Amino acid sequence: MSAFTKSPAPQLSVEARLALLAPRAGKLRVVLDTDTYNEIDDQFALVQLILSPERINLEAIYAAPFFNDRSSGPGEGMELSYNEILELLKRLNVSPDGLVHRGVTEYVGFDKVARDAPAVDDLIARARSASPADPLYVVAIGAISNVASALLKAPDIIDRTVVVWLGGHALEWPHQVEFNLKQDVGGVQVLFDSGVPLVLVPCMGVTSHLHSTVPEIEKYIEPCGSIGAFLSMRFKEYSDNHVGWAKEIWDMAAVAWLLDESWTPSVVTHTPIMTDNVTYSSDLGRHLMRYVTFVDRNPILQDFIVKLQAFAARQ
Repeated sequence: MSAFTKSPAPQLSVEARLALLAPRAGKLRVVLDTDTYNEIDDQFALVQLILSPERINLEAIYAAPFFNDRSSGPGEGMELSYNEILELLKRLNVSPDGLVHRGVTEYVGFDKVARDAPAVDDLIARARSASPADPLYVVAIGAISNVASALLKAPDIIDRTVVVWLGGHALEWPHQVEFNLKQDVGGVQVLFDSGVPLVLVPCMGVTSHLHSTVPEIEKYIEPCGSIGAFLSMRFKEYSDNHVGWAKEIWDMAAVAWLLDESWTPSVVTHTPIMTDNVTYSSDLGRHLMRYVTFVDRNPILQDFIVKLQAFAARQ
């Protein structure tokens, strides 16, 4: 079946949805969708995925769009992220050939327009090659535009795909004006309404516990070869005042759920409605999702440091 052939979305039973949302043992098929240049946390998440081959088969990395004071628009944000991915892979001695794909240059938006990009086509093809027994995990840690475009083009992939998205804030947070979410609210509506099994990892109130400091980074990360020095540089340049300063490394939380679900306790609840006003509305008739309620910072950072030090020792 062509990646451009649109088939109807399957109707997932509650049992099938819960089976896909349940943590799995063994090695997982994973793709990463990342706005890597937007901040400093995507870099850590990408490195942790690559350094976890016993658990993760990282099949593809997609550059996601972003628009803030670090880019002139979502298209340039995507391109900057693409180049940042290459910088990381070079320091990890990983070839980007066939692994890294450019993403969309425009948001899906409220008109729900599927955007074209190599990343979208690759995601559809990989999802269609998966199965409910061996699903494709899509770790999305930026604006959801690549993933939403794939869901619009190929709604049939929802019975073999699990999206782990870091976006929005805790359900009880007074607003949902979070960077990943607010960039493409229409894309989030597509994600929430598509029926794809979703693991939602919120930012403020949950992942905001996952942070580090310059002394910790300098002691444990910076000495770990060129990749450690690069990560340390990115971390420290985020602020010019490091006195009493700690920085969230948000995106590692989405990876952590895949590595060990005990690090990110979660519950099953109803998927919210994403309103045009960037708020959540509840409906107990909606399909279920898995919702992360807490992030245990220490084992996540310890896992990362041990793997990074082992990698540096092998070089």
